[in-house]
Amino acid sequence: MATALIFPGQGAQFVGMGGPLTDRSPLARTHFDIASDILGFDLLKLCVEGPVEELSRTEFSQPALFVHSFAALKQLEADRPAVWDDVTRTAGLSLGEYTAVAATGGFSFEDGVRLVQARGQAMQAASNAVASGMSSVIGMEQDKLAEICQQASTAEHRVQLANLLCPGNIAISGHIEALEVAERLCVEAGAMKTVRLQVAGAFHTAIMQPAVAKLEAALAAVEFSATRVPVVSNVDAAPHTAAVEIKSLLPRQVVMPVRWEESLRNIIEAGVEQFIEVGTGRILAGTLKRIQRKLPCENYGD
Repeated sequence: MATALIFPGQGAQFVGMGGPLTDRSPLARTHFDIASDILGFDLLKLCVEGPVEELSRTEFSQPALFVHSFAALKQLEADRPAVWDDVTRTAGLSLGEYTAVAATGGFSFEDGVRLVQARGQAMQAASNAVASGMSSVIGMEQDKLAEICQQASTAEHRVQLANLLCPGNIAISGHIEALEVAERLCVEAGAMKTVRLQVAGAFHTAIMQPAVAKLEAALAAVEFSATRVPVVSNVDAAPHTAAVEIKSLLPRQVVMPVRWEESLRNIIEAGVEQFIEVGTGRILAGTLKRIQRKLPCENYGD
């Protein structure tokens, strides 16, 4: 049965993650140990014990999620040696795309740890420079939400669509001043609710542009290979295997909207019959249900 592996992104982290997985899997614990040596701190301890304020910081949550998902994947491969026989697509939500690339051999696990650490630090620094944020808007059509973002924006303060997750669930991102106006206009226009996301800043907008150069420098130091299975990019919602294409798309990802709904639809149209969400939580399974309820999505992780 044609299968897609999908990997969660920032926001799926929680204190306690990784504990059950590493308790039952020495293989998973080994990956946390390797990552801790690279990062310079005890990653598993942070994941299991917190505090939540530290784990939620971009420079820590991104390595935590990458390592947890990759470690879970290695145990999945041990449990089901033939799992890759059926995999025809991989994808990840924002940060999760790095796990998808590493999972398919695009770069090594060790290089992946270094990359997501650099990505998290660069995005945190860009966020610290500007008062900005993100908000999830529930129960509003994309076209109407785009109009509201335009109404709420000024020459100095802008807000825009950022995470196109699934019907009725889209995240907007921008300067705090414009974001607050957009949140009010959404409620007035009939949205069910808006939820301010616990992230450092306006991810997937031009506010993250200062992070791009730092990320490009980190990517330049890493050897990329063609992936054995196509990775569906957040940037264009298209499958890619060529190393040069994937390497060029990853820095663009931090300043462009995440086309997740379109990615899932394209994966389904390519013939995928089931999904496995590898890592913590079931956020991605929830988005799939809003797009195609009949397709099964297993969670493999904690």
